[in-house]
Amino acid sequence: MPRAQANGIELEYDTFGDPANPALVLVMGLRTQMIAWEEELCGLLADQGFHVIRFDNRDCGLSTQFDHLPAPDFAAIFAGDRTTVPYTLADMALDLVGLLDALGVDKAHLVGASMGGMIAQQCAIDHPERVLSLCSIMSTTGNPAVGQPSPEALALLDQRPATTREEAVEASVAAWRVFGSPGVDEEQLRARSALAYDRAYNPAGGMRQYAAIIASPDRTPGLQGVRLPALVVHGTADTLVNPSGGQATAAAIPDAELLLVDGMGHDLPPTVWPTLVRAIRRNADRAAA
Repeated sequence: MPRAQANGIELEYDTFGDPANPALVLVMGLRTQMIAWEEELCGLLADQGFHVIRFDNRDCGLSTQFDHLPAPDFAAIFAGDRTTVPYTLADMALDLVGLLDALGVDKAHLVGASMGGMIAQQCAIDHPERVLSLCSIMSTTGNPAVGQPSPEALALLDQRPATTREEAVEASVAAWRVFGSPGVDEEQLRARSALAYDRAYNPAGGMRQYAAIIASPDRTPGLQGVRLPALVVHGTADTLVNPSGGQATAAAIPDAELLLVDGMGHDLPPTVWPTLVRAIRRNADRAAA
């Protein structure tokens, strides 16, 4: 896969579909590599007339890692001291803009999941001239009153990093049991978790991304100024980001469409792909109109 020089770092990316079509950039979530946007889903989006671009966020996958930085002091961060925060969501939004620059893309449709939704929101706030439409999936506004995880899901964020491949894979499967959609095949989860581990495993990078999330301000005031076609998708069974986060996001953005998917957890199971692809195409058509 190719790498792009973007915002002073390198981002691993790949593409699907005709480069002459409007660009659609997929932004993934906390600790999650771009391969979580499965190739079949990317193909379905490309079939809808998009040039689909997926990439690894900084500190994840094969993009630039920030292992030279000290570990974030979370007690201090929660107390308001940001001195150990390595970067914020605004920096990650600049990474996204840098990727567009590197690929010669003037404007793009943005689709972000979880933390990726936060990054896409921040990009729409800070760089609206680069955004055609916004789709925020299973995400939230940054307002601590909404979108909070269940106690069981919150405990997963504080787990010690695995020390072996087997531990990492089993921990991943156990996590998806807590916040994933019901009925997902565990052997498929195990296979995908093993693939992600073998491609790149860096739990320290995930902690730095988490610090960026909690240190970034509430986006609600900024979202109220977004004047772009916006789609907000959230699963009713999401225990990692409560559906109130999606509801608050849609309420903050003028004229946003809210799509609540019954029974969907904090993941993108193949059963929801047709609904999701149609909704993304419909939102993009609003931009064309």
